[in-house]
Amino acid sequence: MRAPNALAPTNTLTGFVVFFLKKQWLKLVLVQVLWLAWPIDQTLFPLLFGKIIDGFTNYVGHRENSWAVLKSPILSAISLWVGIEISFRIGGILLAYTFPKLEKQVRMYMFSHMHEQSHTYFSNHFAGNIATKISDMVDNISHILQLFITLFIPAFVGVAMASFIFYQLSPFFATVLLGWAFVHLGISIAYASRCSYYSYIHSETRSQLNGRIVDSLTNYFAVKIFANKRYELNYISDLQKREQRQNRKQSIYIEKVRLVLGVLSFFGPGLALNGYAYWCWIHHLITVGDIVLIFNTSWNIIMMLWWTSIELPNFFKEIGICQQALTMLQEPITLTDAPQAKKLKVIEGKIQFQKVYFQYEHTTPLFSDKSIVIHPGQKVGLVGYSGSGKTTFINLILRFFDIQSGQILIDGQNIAMVTQESLRKSIGLIPQDPTLFHRTLMDNIRYGRPDASDEEVILAAQKAHAHDFIMTLPQAYESLVGERGMKLSGGQRQRIAIARAILKNAPILVLDEATSALDSHTEDLIRESLSILMKGKTTLVIAHRLSTLLDMDRILVFDRGKIVEDGSHESLLTEKGLYCSLWEAQVGGFLPNTIEDRDEPTVSEIS
Repeated sequence: MRAPNALAPTNTLTGFVVFFLKKQWLKLVLVQVLWLAWPIDQTLFPLLFGKIIDGFTNYVGHRENSWAVLKSPILSAISLWVGIEISFRIGGILLAYTFPKLEKQVRMYMFSHMHEQSHTYFSNHFAGNIATKISDMVDNISHILQLFITLFIPAFVGVAMASFIFYQLSPFFATVLLGWAFVHLGISIAYASRCSYYSYIHSETRSQLNGRIVDSLTNYFAVKIFANKRYELNYISDLQKREQRQNRKQSIYIEKVRLVLGVLSFFGPGLALNGYAYWCWIHHLITVGDIVLIFNTSWNIIMMLWWTSIELPNFFKEIGICQQALTMLQEPITLTDAPQAKKLKVIEGKIQFQKVYFQYEHTTPLFSDKSIVIHPGQKVGLVGYSGSGKTTFINLILRFFDIQSGQILIDGQNIAMVTQESLRKSIGLIPQDPTLFHRTLMDNIRYGRPDASDEEVILAAQKAHAHDFIMTLPQAYESLVGERGMKLSGGQRQRIAIARAILKNAPILVLDEATSALDSHTEDLIRESLSILMKGKTTLVIAHRLSTLLDMDRILVFDRGKIVEDGSHESLLTEKGLYCSLWEAQVGGFLPNTIEDRDEPTVSEIS
């Protein structure tokens, strides 16, 4: 399912909704026409009942002959009932087709829009908060439109029809009904619009609360390992109390509105209209049938407007929720494809940095005037302390961030001028800590190439030495791996990630400590698979265990955003520089810690 190609306007909620309504406006108009059966039911039935009662009351002949007089209003009432029933059923069926489709379009549009956002955006927002806002927008837009079609517009038409019928009896009846309806709706709108503000505030707090809950549940293992359940409850409790206060304030405000409207309904049509009807009947100005007409119609209109007044605060509440959710779409997408971006075509896999300048927001520059060439098919190791720029180097190639100046080229093509999708399809990544979807193992491996057959998926798993452990699971490749792959061990998750990269078979390969979570025996087996996978590919390997880089064609040594050394393992040892000191300082084959760590995002976090 693809989201709409055109961009929906997000400056106003009305413009956003109309964008989707245009796609099926004819069905919606037909649904609206069919739902006008409700005001017809509420006004014409009392009119026909009044005529039937007058027919019975005024008939003076033999009762056996009364059908000739009564058949017209009775048959009209039966026909009206059948017509109204048919209209309601057809309208309901059309609603069942129209609104689920509308909800799907809104949901997929927002879902697609969110996936266009940058890594920085997701770093600053709770996933649970985003999901809540998407759900809020879909559910509330649907309910708002249904209120319009099935309640507000029918109620307006009902008041107009009842006023016309009442006017035929006496202009006073029409005046009282219209006056009460306008005051009733005016008060409802005046009070209910305030509900939109309260709802906006409450909705934001509720989204934050849901985000915190999802964040806490996602990290349940840390909560348990630190025995911090009470801390988490307190962390959630503060925001929960604020949400509770805002919810209570909003609900009490709505009840105040309903109290005012109830009193108004009692003194308006309840006493004034029906009281005057009784006075007219006493003075023989109207018939018994007219009394039935006035009483039933006024009661029906009271109930229509009463339901309108009940839903109006909710209507404005839902508008507030939708406006709050709309702010998510109003945040600009900061990393976009160029207007005439083309697909990247990788033939050789040559990577070039040409005078690249880059710095994270509100930090000192990391790369300044960086230029380097990685030749096609080279296996290049990236070494350096944490925060030295290794991961940023990879992130810039993947275009997770835009550089401030300079160019990054792949086979002579500026990556800023190609589509992000084609760029990332050309790069295979095996992260240090892979994250899997809560889907089957077959689905997770196939994610590397969605059109791959089952046989190709199994072959990739065999090459990654994942097939054997998969076949020991009760459902084998159909086994669900749990959220973020938590049902699997770290080494098993990493083998799935390797199988995924093998299946993708991209011309450029990035390994971020790809064998760090494996035991020695499995690591030896995986190295064989990786050697096959790397053959003919431009490969970048981030490693802290320097022994894994002995087979690299070239090693780049990073320090504070600069490449301070460049050469093979043997040549770098002879230079007696930073690489040599790192090699000699290793304990157990790993780099020592450094106090110069910086909060640099890792490849695994981004993937």
